[in-house]
Amino acid sequence: MNISQLVRRPQVMLVGLALTAAAATGCQTTLGGQTLPSAYYLKDDVQYFKAGPEFKLTNTVRALDEYKLEQQALQSGTEPAQP
Repeated sequence: MNISQLVRRPQVMLVGLALTAAAATGCQTTLGGQTLPSAYYLKDDVQYFKAGPEFKLTNTVRALDEYKLEQQALQSGTEPAQP
């Protein structure tokens, strides 16, 4: 047996094993700018996220309005209203 044959066989086997594992995983890939689904996309559970508010800062605006009302109440000398 030749020494070069002993060195090449494990490498060839390792490359073959790696290719087999990559083909069997079925994960999402990106090819040419397209996101392609996995091989199991028909068996995946569907996730639905309902649409959120169009204006993303509704809580911030509400908090600022409450702050302004509190400041006006303090300046006028009355007690601020509790939510």
